[in-house]
Amino acid sequence: MASLAEIRAKLSAMESKGSNSNSSQQSDNAIYPHWNIDEGTSATLRFLPDADTTNDFFWVERQMIRLTFPGVVGGENKPVTVQVPCGEMYGETCPVLTEVRPWFKDPSLEDMGRKYWKKRSYIFNGFVTDNPLNETAPENPIRRFVISPQIFNIIKASLMDPDMENIPTDYLNGSDFRVSKTTKGQYADYSTSKWARKESSLDETQLASIDTHGLHNLKDYLPAQPTADHYNAISEMFVASVDGELYDSAKWGNFYKPYGVEVPANAPAPGLQTTTAPAQAAAPVAAPVAPVAPAVAQTAAPVVETAAPVAPAPEPVAEAAAPASNASADDILNMIRNRS
Repeated sequence: MASLAEIRAKLSAMESKGSNSNSSQQSDNAIYPHWNIDEGTSATLRFLPDADTTNDFFWVERQMIRLTFPGVVGGENKPVTVQVPCGEMYGETCPVLTEVRPWFKDPSLEDMGRKYWKKRSYIFNGFVTDNPLNETAPENPIRRFVISPQIFNIIKASLMDPDMENIPTDYLNGSDFRVSKTTKGQYADYSTSKWARKESSLDETQLASIDTHGLHNLKDYLPAQPTADHYNAISEMFVASVDGELYDSAKWGNFYKPYGVEVPANAPAPGLQTTTAPAQAAAPVAAPVAPVAPAVAQTAAPVVETAAPVAPAPEPVAEAAAPASNASADDILNMIRNRS
């Protein structure tokens, strides 16, 4: 992982670039649901490095698109949502965003554009050092955190603050992060979350846990990169969603599906499609079908189940397995001491 100075430089470069451009693990209880804490309470987290040493940051960014349908073919007529990965997360062209971008040039289509725009969240790992939730602690105390943009912006701003002298994931001189929940209107608000004022060291129990269980490889908790067949299914679902059609599990069930929907035995599977290139996306609609709904609250329950693993979050995601780190906590501790 990069040093704090290197992280600051890369964050600055990313901001500059942005301003210049127009498995069994499903039940491992590793995701810490901070969005379930009571209003007026806080949980204290201690972030750890990514097991992937090629990652400059101690988090990975996840980009998903929500496709809504008025119901399911042959099922109940109630709205369902399917989450699909955005191709730009992998440096590829996203068929949905390619279609949606021009909509923002037309004021009558802006709401529809926002509805189908990618939603970001950020995956971290670490310890919960102060937990207000009444939950059964998992065997592995190294949890995963799915962080919303609101909280992430607080984390990022502090990393750029020159008063922060050491990277927060440092085992000897790191910093805890306190997630505080209040309410703004009808939605959860985390704007009062902040870093601890004093740095602290991991204790012997925490170091032993790192040695025993290893750090999470955060990239493993991103959804699988879509194939040509997956992009074809995403394009078809996008067209159907914009046109107000029902979700068809016989067509798309083995690619991406709403939570709880069964897949017919004869549904096509990835790799068996006759079309290998992504389908042409829908032409822009003349006007928004309906006003965009309010943003999903942080407390929302998972609404999507996908064929490709995605990680659970305040904004739904599924989980995948993480390999253990090869380096022991003692080895890392010695390296930190030698650098000092």
